[in-house]
Amino acid sequence: MTLTADLFWSFRSPYSYLAVGRYRALAASHDLSIDLRPVYPLAVRQPDFFERNHPNWLSYTMRDMIRVAQFHGIPFGPPRPDPIVQNIMTREIAAEQPYIYRLTRLGQAAARRGRGLGFAHEVAQLIWGGAQNWHLGDHLAGAARRAGLSLAELDAEAEADAEALDNEIAANQVALEIAGHWGVPTLVFDGEPFFGQDRIEMAKWRMEQKGLQPR
Repeated sequence: MTLTADLFWSFRSPYSYLAVGRYRALAASHDLSIDLRPVYPLAVRQPDFFERNHPNWLSYTMRDMIRVAQFHGIPFGPPRPDPIVQNIMTREIAAEQPYIYRLTRLGQAAARRGRGLGFAHEVAQLIWGGAQNWHLGDHLAGAARRAGLSLAELDAEAEADAEALDNEIAANQVALEIAGHWGVPTLVFDGEPFFGQDRIEMAKWRMEQKGLQPR
């Protein structure tokens, strides 16, 4: 029997990037279906989050994300451009955000087609894997194609159905909180949340207890 899980995920989260490829590989190697549930990042939901954090938070997080990538052999580089326009020195979030709304709506449109996990992984590799100007040229079109999707079709839907997509994205956030967490990446399996890129093996262990089998 195929097991199912939900992955709550953000295009701006480096830890989401560091988790998504490993979850995608797990779904490919085992009788498991993981549905992507995109959410808007904290920079959109709580714009003052970064300003309220401890001064060491950003420097430690940057050090840790690089270390995690090195440990797992995952290509990693600073996003160019950042999906969120933010003043790194002051941590202030800009009022105009030209990237994150499009990306998240595209992700939800891909999830409607049952291909959200692959799309998120392919796009995240551009944003966080060292590609420059990932938003230009055919970068995103190539990522969509590798996930079995058409970027033109996704973009058309993201523009024409933006309100409905945003409602679905908001529902994802509510579902995440009902499941018992608020951050990403969080995998929810059988009602149990597993938060962070460092809980993948534990999530797999729980799934094996519930009958997870290799393909």
